[in-house]
Amino acid sequence: MFKNIGYTYKRIRKRIKGQCHPELYQVRKEQLGIYEQLSQTNQIDLYYADETHISETGYTPYGWQHKDENIFIPVKKGKKLNCFGLLARDMKFHYTITNQNINATFVLNYLDNFSQNLTKFTVIVMDNASIHHAKIIQARLPIWQERGLFIFYLPPYSPHLNIIERLWKEVKQAWLRPCDYVSFDTLSYAVNRVFANIGDSLSINFSTFKV
Repeated sequence: MFKNIGYTYKRIRKRIKGQCHPELYQVRKEQLGIYEQLSQTNQIDLYYADETHISETGYTPYGWQHKDENIFIPVKKGKKLNCFGLLARDMKFHYTITNQNINATFVLNYLDNFSQNLTKFTVIVMDNASIHHAKIIQARLPIWQERGLFIFYLPPYSPHLNIIERLWKEVKQAWLRPCDYVSFDTLSYAVNRVFANIGDSLSINFSTFKV
């Protein structure tokens, strides 16, 4: 009945509660567009940063199965892998995988090490999470800028502008398999395998940034 009146059966997406002020959103998006243009002409390197975790609990997508099949992902409440990554639109990917909590100090140390080996001016795009805005991060910005590393914060409530969000979704939804969640060892191996192949055998064709 529902199909006959135009309904489709699909997962209901989560949506953040707030909204960015339209004028602020447009200004920040235009600024990001300038960085994108500079990146496309190889004048700067541009990376999108974020953290995620991958848990033994697993990701449970929809899937087709025969009436005689019983396809499932084992449910566990256990260990998780925390990941922090930097992704360029051409699929250059820098990352770290850890069992530690990813907090402001972790982000600070990672970006500090990253800033030591830059070959050109580099802009890192991040959202407004509290660990990205922490005082220790703000205090280090002048030092990073001297090294050629600059942080650009996305407008509030704009995760759709951060392309690494799409990467995390692809990792969990498509590139990791149900059998990878059998144990923490198999999950760790699979995540490392997937991350090592991003930009090589695993890739996403991102559309051109539009202001």
